[in-house]
Amino acid sequence: MSESGAVGGRRPGRTLLVGCGSLGTQLGLRLVAEGNEVIALRRTTEGLPAEFAVITDDLSVPRPRELPGCDSVVITLPPGAGFYRASLTALAEALPERPSRFVFVSSTRVLEGSAGETPLTEETGPQPTSPRARELRDGELVATELLGACIVRPAGIYGPGRESLIRKVREQAPVDYSRRTNRVHQDDLVGFLHMMLTAESPPALVHAVDQAPSRLGDVVTFIAERLGVEPPPHMVPEVGGGTVLDGSRMHGLVGALEFPSFREGYERMLSGSPHPQTR
Repeated sequence: MSESGAVGGRRPGRTLLVGCGSLGTQLGLRLVAEGNEVIALRRTTEGLPAEFAVITDDLSVPRPRELPGCDSVVITLPPGAGFYRASLTALAEALPERPSRFVFVSSTRVLEGSAGETPLTEETGPQPTSPRARELRDGELVATELLGACIVRPAGIYGPGRESLIRKVREQAPVDYSRRTNRVHQDDLVGFLHMMLTAESPPALVHAVDQAPSRLGDVVTFIAERLGVEPPPHMVPEVGGGTVLDGSRMHGLVGALEFPSFREGYERMLSGSPHPQTR
């Protein structure tokens, strides 16, 4: 429970999921199970659950369009050059009225220029240095200005279907053991996005990270031990870098995470345990 009393009983209602990849789909299934209507909007809608209403559209293509009224909107679109500004402007123009809750899923990548050992909080000013990070930051600003969005910044998302680090260990790809990393399991992120939709007064900005910032070497060594293989070789030269993120705002809102560190998350992924679609 947060000090602001953010956790409450708001009903998400009709929810538009813009992008709706694996993250949006998992969130949508949870919403449907609770009796909410879900509409998924993306460029191609094949493979989406039958429980979703679907809209096939590319918001970055300028054209007149009308979207149905919604109580909630969640954006999980990947960045692209100029993509957010065009797409979010089109979205704002196509909705008959501003939804009462809008959540924009960004990334902690916008803090990449603040590398160091000092934990970064939501008060830390963004320092995007790469084109992808600058586009994400632009998306945050546009979403806030046009739609009054709450911003959620996940760190490295992992879980079923997001297994790139496991593949690196299997393939013995060189790894920068000294790099500082942060992550969040997709199940915990879905649970947090659900909270952002149901809270009476959610925070305007939150880092979505687990409770254990870790050197990359610690993570790959753990994975290698579970796989019964040698740890991957060190990258030469190692450049280190990376950030340490403070997730106390998120943790204060949701309480205990199902996967508080990479150990619990990768243990589940490597154990072959059944994985629920919703939480």
